[in-house]
Amino acid sequence: MSNATVTPKPPKREGHGINLSFYDFGPTPFFASQYDQRFSYCLYVPQDYSETDGRQYDLAVIVHGTGRTAAQYRDRFADFAEKHGCIILAPLFPVGIVEPGELANYKRIEFHGIRYDLVLLSMVDEVCAKYRIRDGGFMMYGYSGGGQFCQRFFMLHPQRLRAVAIGAPGVVTLLNQDYDWWVGVRDLKARFGIEIDLEAMRRVKVQTLIGGADDATWEITIPRESKLWMDGADLQGANRLERIAALADSFEAHGIAVRRDIVPGIAHSPFEMVDPAEDFFTSIVTAAR
Repeated sequence: MSNATVTPKPPKREGHGINLSFYDFGPTPFFASQYDQRFSYCLYVPQDYSETDGRQYDLAVIVHGTGRTAAQYRDRFADFAEKHGCIILAPLFPVGIVEPGELANYKRIEFHGIRYDLVLLSMVDEVCAKYRIRDGGFMMYGYSGGGQFCQRFFMLHPQRLRAVAIGAPGVVTLLNQDYDWWVGVRDLKARFGIEIDLEAMRRVKVQTLIGGADDATWEITIPRESKLWMDGADLQGANRLERIAALADSFEAHGIAVRRDIVPGIAHSPFEMVDPAEDFFTSIVTAAR
């Protein structure tokens, strides 16, 4: 873990704010999305957040992986939030939406007509209406299944992002016009009503991160008989190390700069990868100020 100095947290506030509840500060409960109440999100709001001054706060969205550890991720980023004046938003996309037991619903953005990108944007809009969020886009980080979501959200909505950190996705989508989604982006307009905006993507700061020993394939191999198999699925590589390299190569081939972080000796271990993501976010917020 990082040895960086962390600003001590102010004492826990007593009572409610002016318009905000006691539960709107610090680690919040989960709030139902007003766009679609099957989904919810929790926040970390710095304890010194004041309703009476004009200070603007950065927003960082942390997208969980298959294990749905949204609150744990929120808590891991709490010290970063306090030190840098940042509000953390951690969405929860439950297992079993529409199909009982289905684990991957959100990772490819659309599932049974549900647009998970729009669900997330509605959560962001709710938070922006409630708190003073700095203009210029939000930061986003996801690891494993969350990394899958983040890479694809970046392709669809770069205009909403300042920075994106993509951690160890098991399956990647390449900026390849020869294949349809999820392998490539040829049918993006027909599928989502959105065209790739490379100029906007080039303005976003991008990090890929993975452990140097993250080479297991048991969870991410897609057999040809799987309903997820598509022509071109083998272009991404055999394991997460090959796949995240292919993703970064694809970005760079289109003029999108990528900071590539590989942490030696780490396998597929979500919380051991928080430090390099925080380091990346720190570089973003300090440069902006």
